[in-house]
Amino acid sequence: MSQPDEIEDSSAPLIEHLKELRMRLIKSVIAFIIGIVLAFTVAEPILQFLLKPIEETLRDLGDPAPVLQFTAPQEYLFTLFRISMVFGFALAFPVIAHQLWRFVAPGLYRTEKAAFLPFIIASPIMFLLGASFALFIVVPLAMQFLLGFADFSFAGALGMLSTAVGINVEGAPTDPIVNEGLQITFLGKVNESLDLTLKFIMAFGLCFQLPVLLTLMGKAGLVSARGLASMRKYAMVGILVLAALVTPPDVITQLILFVAVYGLYEISIQLVRMVEKKRVQQLREEGILGEDEDLYSEFDDDEGEAEAEADPKT
Repeated sequence: MSQPDEIEDSSAPLIEHLKELRMRLIKSVIAFIIGIVLAFTVAEPILQFLLKPIEETLRDLGDPAPVLQFTAPQEYLFTLFRISMVFGFALAFPVIAHQLWRFVAPGLYRTEKAAFLPFIIASPIMFLLGASFALFIVVPLAMQFLLGFADFSFAGALGMLSTAVGINVEGAPTDPIVNEGLQITFLGKVNESLDLTLKFIMAFGLCFQLPVLLTLMGKAGLVSARGLASMRKYAMVGILVLAALVTPPDVITQLILFVAVYGLYEISIQLVRMVEKKRVQQLREEGILGEDEDLYSEFDDDEGEAEAEADPKT
């Protein structure tokens, strides 16, 4: 009669594990390449979608025809290829995660499989939520802040561009414009504008992994709800530093990131507390803990015994 918590039978030598690892890696790389090819076919619409906040901000500032430029022949192609790699990995992630799971699962207990699998599913969902939050809320606010400093003269810039290239741009004045001083306008580069947007998406996507990470650590017994609650003031300082590093010097954007990440920290505390309650219930059913005992009382008793051994006077 086999026990329910046994590791799956596997007596394969090291060379067999290496062969399996190679097979899993090859399948993952093939899925990644297929994802890149598929993403490249729609890379330009994806680029337009990612740069939509910049376009809307420029229109709000008075630019009737927003323009982004590239200054090297290969720059636009490399930008599309970069998008293809990012979104190709996103398309291939289910296959890559499945191959990773198939390689690791035989070495896990059945209870460990049941505990670990939900986190693999929750991780991409939380990343998608963070990326959406960044794209639809944070990036527009950041663009309004960054582009809102200069007193743009889009009409004058369009007039000069239309005169230089000999094309009548809609919204551009037909008469030559003569002003004293320099004409200040925004002629952004495609790759630099995309780089800023992707940085926000990656930063918020990773920050939204906080509940997944802390809950998994709580499941493993590495952190406790009481310990996380006692570290609130340090967590607040750390989150403020993080907000200052990954966002522009805009108080509103930094405040949004702080509220979002700190809210996730509080949610993590509640999730870890739920995990601990479930563990206590299981230990009581097994007779390890009494009805009036919990994990904290067990830890407190251990600490008290250690202090008594260290101090013979007590």
